[in-house]
Formats: sequence, structure tokens, C-alpha cells
Amino acid sequence: MADCPCGGGSWDECCGPLLAGTRQAGTAEALMRSRYSAFVFGDSDHLWRTWHPRTRPASVDAAGVEWLRLEVLDVVGGGEDDAEGVVEFDAHHAGGVLHERSRFARRAGRWFYLDAATP
Repeated sequence: MADCPCGGGSWDECCGPLLAGTRQAGTAEALMRSRYSAFVFGDSDHLWRTWHPRTRPASVDAAGVEWLRLEVLDVVGGGEDDAEGVVEFDAHHAGGVLHERSRFARRAGRWFYLDAATP
């Protein structure tokens, strides 16, 4: 089994089923990790599907960045029984580090990326 690019374990048990659409993310962190993996593999469809309909753009382009590793720094809420959550992370890429506190919301039982939280 190959390691998942998000660092959360094996691909088949971590982000693989989420990107394949055979399993939904149970937590905001799981969704964030799957979105990172989608960026690594250029899976724009997964990114678009997991972006909240209220805030998502008309299209998403995941190409053009070489992602190296993910560090989850903080998780607030976003559990299986929560309606909202925040995940702070550093996503390392060939040109530096993207630091973000992402906000997530559950809608109709599914987690969605909402936006980047403002400090």
C-alpha cells in the first residue's frame, strides 16, 4: 500500500476512497486532508465537489504547484457531530509554504470547505 500524500496513513484507507467518491469525509480534518491530496494529484473535480456551494468558484484548477508535504497545526471542532470546524495547516510546496486556517461546514450530512478564516 502506498502512503497517502497527506501523511494520514495508507492511500487506500485515508484519502483514496474520498477522492474516488466511495466514502465521505467523517470530519473536517479528513476533508481538508483529501483536498490537499486532490491538489497533489491535480483532481480539480474533487476540489469543486467539496467546496461549499455558497462560496465555491465556477471552476477550480489544481494544476501548476508541486506539493511536498502537509502539516496539520490545529483542529477546532469539525468532529463527526459538529456543524462547523476549523483546520489550520502548513502545505509545503516547491516555492515555499501555504499557511491557512480553513473553515468547514457540514451541509446535509457532508463536510464542505467554506473559506479561509481571517485572523
